[in-house]
Amino acid sequence: MGAIVVLGGAGGVGRVAVEALTHVDSVDEVVVGDLDLSEAQAVVTRLASPKLRAAAADVSDHQALRSLIAGADVVLNCVGPFYRFGPPTLRVAIDAGVDYVDVCDDLDATRGLLDLDGPARDTGVTALIGMGNSPGLANIFVKLCADSLLDEVTSADICHIHGGEPFEGAAVLKHRIHAMVDDVPLFVDGREIAVRQLDASGAEHVREINFAGVGTYPAHPYPHPETITLPATFPTLRRATNLGVVYPLSYFRMTQDLVRAGMALEDPIVVDGSPVAPIDVMVALLQHHRPRLMEEEGITGPGGCLRVEVGGSKDGEAHRYVFSLTSEGAGAGQGTGIPAALGAALHQQGRLGGRPGVHPPEAIVPVDELLDLASTVVSRMSIGSGDGIPLTIEHVGPDGIAEVIPLG
Repeated sequence: MGAIVVLGGAGGVGRVAVEALTHVDSVDEVVVGDLDLSEAQAVVTRLASPKLRAAAADVSDHQALRSLIAGADVVLNCVGPFYRFGPPTLRVAIDAGVDYVDVCDDLDATRGLLDLDGPARDTGVTALIGMGNSPGLANIFVKLCADSLLDEVTSADICHIHGGEPFEGAAVLKHRIHAMVDDVPLFVDGREIAVRQLDASGAEHVREINFAGVGTYPAHPYPHPETITLPATFPTLRRATNLGVVYPLSYFRMTQDLVRAGMALEDPIVVDGSPVAPIDVMVALLQHHRPRLMEEEGITGPGGCLRVEVGGSKDGEAHRYVFSLTSEGAGAGQGTGIPAALGAALHQQGRLGGRPGVHPPEAIVPVDELLDLASTVVSRMSIGSGDGIPLTIEHVGPDGIAEVIPLG
């Protein structure tokens, strides 16, 4: 086989994806592409796999990017923020005739990526978008219910939490800030509504969620794309929501408070004769205070949990499934990077159905094959207990009794 090119391969998500790909037997070559070549080389050196080589990759230089990915089997895009770099990078992949995977969780960028469905089909390129945690595995769990557990899927409530990573970069923080100022689409009672996380409309949908392995936190409406792609894929859905939060909670609430104070503005204002973008000051302020807030709450390492509640009917009776996927040791990077690698590997193997165009995970990813590959890769990476996917599935039947059901 040819190569899988990982863009942003030295970043928090990309380097986990690179490591996961080294544990997939069918993958022969992985190009670790990053704006900082020395950081890409450091990833190659640390992992010490003969499958890896480093390359400079500037996604804003389209001609150089096209040259880098030309001839590859798949390009895996882990470069954020996706509202800036998502659609332009996919356009380059389409122009180069290279299949594509990304971890885009920006709503506007997802719409822009889906708008490229026609050009992708015209050139025979298959693009799998949003193949991370949420979106990504969240979509896969809904598809699992639709495919084999329920006759009809009527609700999908996705909740996610992460925190404790050693550092959060500007792109991560700006994505979170945008989630607090943009409209959040929710699919309620069979129709799309728009709320704002920090307004009364968003407060109506805040839920206290018991996240396995993390604790109970208030989850807020998030503008992730599952709420627009899942109803399009599963017409029986009547509700699709996405709620999220970050810990330490004091850090998340500080971000909310600074947004309320007007610090999310991107247009510069003049301070002592110099133009300053308030959002850049906000990012720097949050990065400054984060270590102290983590210490005050006793947080010493990263983690997270994806919780997906899927409701529907089987033989005319109501059933509900609750999927809880925990992530330890790498927080958001692990929870997002591993699914992205799995999607890229299955893509390279030709397991996505041979359907050119731009697709969300629930449309083309084979559930059983993904979970089988995930179990192998997670075990080889010695994550958690080292005996497979840290996933718990709970079933609540018509009698209201909950039971944990085994995987496989």
